[in-house]
Amino acid sequence: MKKTVKIEVPEFDSFSAAMTVEGACGYETTDEATYYRACQYLIDTGLAWSLQGFFGRTCNDAIEAGLCHPKI
Repeated sequence: MKKTVKIEVPEFDSFSAAMTVEGACGYETTDEATYYRACQYLIDTGLAWSLQGFFGRTCNDAIEAGLCHPKI
């Protein structure tokens, strides 16, 4: 029988998403799925393009790699 594991999915706000992507303030151990969900949050809110260039470049790279999608 396959065991099901419940994964807690944190809700993001602007600060926690930015800190997750930047790897700061205790967010440096974030798993990959959470990291890309944070990138997607920044893309969806438009913050990826209004914060410092690192965020836009990182989110753009995630879109190009197929790990995130452009805001619809």
